[in-house]
Amino acid sequence: MSERVLFVDDEPNVLEGIRRALRRQVDLQTASSGAEGLRLLEGAGPFAVVISDMRMPTMNGAQFLAKAREQQPDAVRMILTGQADLEATIAAVNEGHIFRFLSKPCPSDQLLMAVEDGLKQYRLLTAEKVLLEQTLSGSVRVLIEILGMVVPAASSRATRLQRCTLELAAALGLAPQWQWGLAAFISQIGCVALPKEILSKVEAGLALTDEEKRLYESHPEVAGKLLAAIPRLEDVAAMVTAQFGAICFSNKPKEVDQWDVRGIGQLLLRTSVEFDRLIGGGVSREAAAENLRASKLGLPPSIIKALAHLSISSQDRVVRQVRVKDLSPGMILDEDLVSPKGIRLVPCGQEVTRTLIVRLTSIAAGVGVVEPFRARIPI
Repeated sequence: MSERVLFVDDEPNVLEGIRRALRRQVDLQTASSGAEGLRLLEGAGPFAVVISDMRMPTMNGAQFLAKAREQQPDAVRMILTGQADLEATIAAVNEGHIFRFLSKPCPSDQLLMAVEDGLKQYRLLTAEKVLLEQTLSGSVRVLIEILGMVVPAASSRATRLQRCTLELAAALGLAPQWQWGLAAFISQIGCVALPKEILSKVEAGLALTDEEKRLYESHPEVAGKLLAAIPRLEDVAAMVTAQFGAICFSNKPKEVDQWDVRGIGQLLLRTSVEFDRLIGGGVSREAAAENLRASKLGLPPSIIKALAHLSISSQDRVVRQVRVKDLSPGMILDEDLVSPKGIRLVPCGQEVTRTLIVRLTSIAAGVGVVEPFRARIPI
């Protein structure tokens, strides 16, 4: 059995009895205190099931399991105690999100059955996580690749927004959530419904008419309605829909890490959209951060500070002559790519993606591409 179980109790005799009862059935680790248990979670994890005694010195079971949940939120947590204390029971369930409460002494067969139930629950949770993070994300990636073939500029922008969103989350010290990167990655899918003339003007930084602006700013709502129909993507749809809108952050807790997943995702994507727009207009990273600090968005100070840690706008590049076969994701075209007959295929400034490489390879084998051409390559 590959899943590991951690048992924490301050009584050596109890630990020895647990080892005798479970060591042949499960992959078991034991700890004699909450502090030691936390060290094992950090250094010897991950664990599928974590079981703790309630009454322990310095750190009781409820406190330990609450901290264990912060370190390994996917682990199934149980508490074992002989203490008939209602308040302690309530604290353990509320603070540690306990899967099961076992009375002490607990017969070996009942304990083993509880552990097996905990392992089944862990498998259900991890299977759902794989479904969300891999299967669903893979399906969305196909949509983005289609977007890249139809509207390469929008696909490139989505890649930049995802990178910016994830870097912001890391700079804020937030625990990763799959919804944030996915929302940024799919945020431009609504652009498939827009006229190419509008998208070209946006990419070139040209002013839009009132009607064009209204149409362009409608693409998040289009995407949000499409995504809202997909199960488990309700939060992602809300983040995508809010990427241009006014969001009130003043009623949120002071610390961003105390916000819910949806609120943090809206903050990260909204900030990334504005930051990318400013950087695309030739503004420096520092000036962009100052612009956002003084804007009417009301962004938290921590998010403005986090912008200083982004590597997006500070990456050094060198301009070189390349051919289609030399392209790799992350390069930026330094001139328009045209066909031998002078038809513009890809505009200057376009970031190279895997989808764009596939598209250009196909075009080069067909109508042809004028080569070599200039590209800005990361150093």
